[in-house]
Amino acid sequence: MKHPLRLVGASTAAALAVLAAGCGGGSNGDGLNAKPSYVGDVGITEYDGTTDDLLTAGLGQSGLAGVLPDPADPASPTPAELRRAAIYNNYRAMLDMTAAGGYGSLYGPRLDAQGNDTGGEGRIAGSEFIAYSDDGTGRENVTLMVQLPASFDPEHPCIVTATSSGSRGIYGAISTGEWGLKRGCAVAYTDKGTGGAPHDLAADTVPLIDGTRASAADAGDDAAFNAGLSDAELAAFNTATPNRLAFKHAHSQRNPEKDWGRYTLQAVEFALYVINERHGEVDERGRRERSFKASNTLVIASSISNGGGAAIAAAEQDTRGLIDGVAVAEPAVELPTTPGVQVQRGAAVVPTAGKPLIDFTTYANLFQPCAALSTQLAGTPFQAAYAAGFGFVAGNRCASLRAKGLLSADTTVAQADEALQKLRDYGWEADSDALQASHIAFEIAPAVSITFANALARASVKDHLCGYSYAAATGAGAVTAMDTTQLAQMFATGNGVPPQAAPNVQLINNLNPAGPVRDLLSFSPSTSAMDWNVDGALCLRNLLAGTDAAARALQAGLDETRRNGNLRGKPAVIVHGRNDALLPVNHTSRPYYALNKTVEGNASRLSYLEVENAQHFDGFIGLPAVLPGYDTRYVPLHVYLNRALDAVYAHLRDGTALPPSQVVRTTPRGGTPGAAPAITAANVPPPSAAPAAGDRITMSGTTVQVPD
Repeated sequence: MKHPLRLVGASTAAALAVLAAGCGGGSNGDGLNAKPSYVGDVGITEYDGTTDDLLTAGLGQSGLAGVLPDPADPASPTPAELRRAAIYNNYRAMLDMTAAGGYGSLYGPRLDAQGNDTGGEGRIAGSEFIAYSDDGTGRENVTLMVQLPASFDPEHPCIVTATSSGSRGIYGAISTGEWGLKRGCAVAYTDKGTGGAPHDLAADTVPLIDGTRASAADAGDDAAFNAGLSDAELAAFNTATPNRLAFKHAHSQRNPEKDWGRYTLQAVEFALYVINERHGEVDERGRRERSFKASNTLVIASSISNGGGAAIAAAEQDTRGLIDGVAVAEPAVELPTTPGVQVQRGAAVVPTAGKPLIDFTTYANLFQPCAALSTQLAGTPFQAAYAAGFGFVAGNRCASLRAKGLLSADTTVAQADEALQKLRDYGWEADSDALQASHIAFEIAPAVSITFANALARASVKDHLCGYSYAAATGAGAVTAMDTTQLAQMFATGNGVPPQAAPNVQLINNLNPAGPVRDLLSFSPSTSAMDWNVDGALCLRNLLAGTDAAARALQAGLDETRRNGNLRGKPAVIVHGRNDALLPVNHTSRPYYALNKTVEGNASRLSYLEVENAQHFDGFIGLPAVLPGYDTRYVPLHVYLNRALDAVYAHLRDGTALPPSQVVRTTPRGGTPGAAPAITAANVPPPSAAPAAGDRITMSGTTVQVPD
């Protein structure tokens, strides 16, 4: 356990330093505070906690739940307006913002660190420091940010990481950062080489670190992302494929996922630098010393989804002991090619487990459009609307899969059932069946498959991997110029992984026989059918086993992202929803838990909490008018992330035991879809300190055993 400093005042410190120097000693033996070599110019903004703040951008709890004010000039928003919109949109994207769903009672800005209702708006005063991390080329430019609350206690220093989830920008994990800010901890953020704002190739404009836009020529090395085409390449690209967009996660050609752990560790180092600049002791010449360091500052690596996976990667790569503990939710983790572990639920061994994200998402991308038509899913969220609006295209996908020998049934009804069973056989729990229709209707699997395939293969935007590109589209699916007002605000409104309805960025099938068109509305050359581009889906799938240059590049990139399961004995808590259909537990947290226990043995201090009736997108629960049935079925996983952070913090501060690995039995709200009764604490019980035998998650050899 780390022992925090008890600092003396600046004048006393200076006097002691002079005395020590006169006796031949140094100031504190650790040297002066120095900015890490990879950190560029640091922007600093102070927030008073009244007109503006770290957590809510001045909106407060009420404003986050309300309507965001428009920028004064929507076509040219200011950095402050973009920041406010980014915090608003990212916070809401992660959480159910309805009072009935728990906002304001189980979580939210006005609840203090102990969960007590303060009756206020939850604004938090402090300082925000932002800079690029770069390797000297100007091509990396990963954003790092530290929020240092005014309540930071130098006698009990702490840092919490909040690496962005998904492909989001720097505020993408603000809802995780909230826990740290309320504890008076510095929060260390990084966008991990992703972000919501694109390079508009037609206009040749790029985003800057504050979200504003400039011409690529004017931005130079200050661009947050530039697709890296020469003038001749850009001209040829725009002639052949006009009005396209490039996104950093997909098109940086750096395979950023391989470095997500490194960027998270850099965020911690940047946070230590910032803390020392504000609170470090001062030597006799008025210089800040490196008073706060890994040995005396409590550091918890946290976040959700891809950000949670980045926290795990950072802990594995932490050779300097920067991180003390880990608390993550629904992490995306890439296991070794042969992890050597098994997953067992109840009495049955799971036949397919531990696959990497690009594998199971391209599998979902292939079969989910057909599976979502299954009559077994009748009554699940959005299934009726999916069948009505997507039925023709989805039925054609079923028929094309049958024609290609990937399904054997002869009717659409039977083919849909067969496709659904294929998903179950490939690692999806039956508990996630109810999510299949809404997920494919929102094009989640295509979005993730295309982004990660490009990233892992280090594909350039000009490669049009598997025939895909990104562009705005008309209602009929034709490529069109990007709306300049939407583009100006995309730093704050985009999630970095198209398609997005607002802002309007769609997946485009360049190989549609009649010319480029929105992927959903396109025809496949091999089938001449409007089958949701089965050719593109098969191309993405075949990159995993193919032998051409693109496939070999993707396979090599994938191997760079695999984790080893060694958390270096750090206390850790993973929480994951059993119903997760995006990152199924059989491919992520369950086998990672088994891998860690196998690799670390008795040194492992990882606890795994699998939450019943919880899934990946808490924000979907808060859309009862759009997705009725999420509210009746699912509880917020965010409650359990906060509890995991509480548990790790108490363990590190006070030695309190972590909760044992277990299935947490929750109670759905029930009621009428779209009008579920208000959630209560009884719906989301805390993990048990002594779970019943039928709830315990255990290991038997190299097999993790999860109870039904």
